[in-house]
Amino acid sequence: MGSNQLFRPHLILRATTFVSNPIKFQYLANANCLSTLSECFAEETSAMKMNSKNGVNMKTLIGASMAVAALMSGGHALASDCEKVVIGEMNWASGEFLARLDGFILSEGYGCDVEYLTAGTIPAITSMDEKGTPDFASEMWANSLGDLLKKAADSGRMTKLNPKPFDGAGESWFVNGNVVDNHPELKTIHDILARPDLFPHPEDPSKGALHTCPPGWACQLSTNNLFRAFDMEAKGWKLVETGSGAGLDGSIAKASERGENWFGYYWAPTTMVGKYDMQPIDWDTPFDQDNWVNCIVKPEAECLDPQPSSYTVSEVVSLAQNKFIDANPDEATYIEKRVMDLPLIGRYLSYMDDNQASGEDAAIEFLLNEESIWTQWVTPEAAERIKDAL
Repeated sequence: MGSNQLFRPHLILRATTFVSNPIKFQYLANANCLSTLSECFAEETSAMKMNSKNGVNMKTLIGASMAVAALMSGGHALASDCEKVVIGEMNWASGEFLARLDGFILSEGYGCDVEYLTAGTIPAITSMDEKGTPDFASEMWANSLGDLLKKAADSGRMTKLNPKPFDGAGESWFVNGNVVDNHPELKTIHDILARPDLFPHPEDPSKGALHTCPPGWACQLSTNNLFRAFDMEAKGWKLVETGSGAGLDGSIAKASERGENWFGYYWAPTTMVGKYDMQPIDWDTPFDQDNWVNCIVKPEAECLDPQPSSYTVSEVVSLAQNKFIDANPDEATYIEKRVMDLPLIGRYLSYMDDNQASGEDAAIEFLLNEESIWTQWVTPEAAERIKDAL
């Protein structure tokens, strides 16, 4: 882009928030200006002069002109080589939140022209492999990709740019916040299994309750087989059949809102984990790959002798096209550094659920409240521009 500073309409809008709404919306209407600041200034000044005949006074014009001039003279005006970036936005809450956070930071902090491609895991990586778009996917569950991910990596076209965007993401058995807060002594699965009395079964309170997955979910097989592997029936436990995804969520909400303990299968990051401060258990048991593949995930008739194992490790990554990484090293470094723990992202998934907010709403809320975190991910110059845009 040479020495020209690319016009960023949002900067003009922010700089003119003190002037009248007609001008603000005039700028919004003309937000397609992609020339240099000076050229856009000339266009917008002309437009404002025309509007002045319809009731917008010269004081307003002067105020807006001063704002543009301030941007032209320096401030946090943006000169960037980042051009169009297409972000893969997964079609679930955490995927939407993370993609929109990335989009806001890349747009406002680095001057990228951001677009979003919403898809599920398999369609997204297929498009990345076959069409070269999106440029990166913010949240990709690698366990679901099988040979597709290996094929993409072997081709030299894609890289796991961030191998762990969420610290602690994955499937497991979880306890709710009531357990975490009131029973810190329950640190491992063995601690929990020794206290079935703290998790009374809804139909037989003399037994402990382990909430399993709905019929048809793959996790029902693994949970039920692990129940047998840890000999839980002999230790005073019974399975709770939740019936559906809504039934599983409902059991968590009901127990948590009544101040009761809950124990069962779930996954993170999710709204429920954030809303009810759920934590995955410490299995204190090695993962047994052979046992898992050849028994734990099989129907009971094909898994006659299940052995104890931790839950399979879920791999969640930010996957990027190498061409994007090569062309945008600063932007790629941001994605590489962007890591959140489960309680942190859980707060903003809860925010989305409680307020019927979009992923973009939650991203802005995150940026407003977590400055000490996200400023560690970006360059100082990008941080200042993002702050200006909020």
